[in-house]
Amino acid sequence: MIPRNRQSGLTYVEVLVATVLLAIMLVPALQALGTGVLGSEVHASMVEERYAVLSRMEEVLAEPHSMLTAAAGAAGSYKNPTSYSDAGGTPSRRVVYVGLYDADDADGDGNVYTVPDPNLDGDFNPYTGYTGLLWVRVELEGSVIGLETLTAR
Repeated sequence: MIPRNRQSGLTYVEVLVATVLLAIMLVPALQALGTGVLGSEVHASMVEERYAVLSRMEEVLAEPHSMLTAAAGAAGSYKNPTSYSDAGGTPSRRVVYVGLYDADDADGDGNVYTVPDPNLDGDFNPYTGYTGLLWVRVELEGSVIGLETLTAR
């Protein structure tokens, strides 16, 4: 025998419990989604900053070697920004450093940035070993983003 009062479907209490469970489970899912969106914004800004540094590096490396050598001499030290840097006070200022590089440590002082009596006209100096190698660094001021390379004539 089949009872006649049997109903098919969900009761009001079952629907209410399911709705409450979905609402409770939706909160952490939305928080995770918000974190992902924030992470993508941070990544986008870092990519933009990296490309700004990369474009300045390409601009500097496109300069004639003699101009870079003159900029290194004018800066006085590899720790001082050169004239290739953006003007001070600009947002996302790109700072460019250029220094003479003593790769084989011909002067024997253990510092690759000290080149005694370099022959800056571009020829190899047999007395100091300076070969015209330059160290170039471009960085965003106040940021960890930076690139550096060595370049020769």
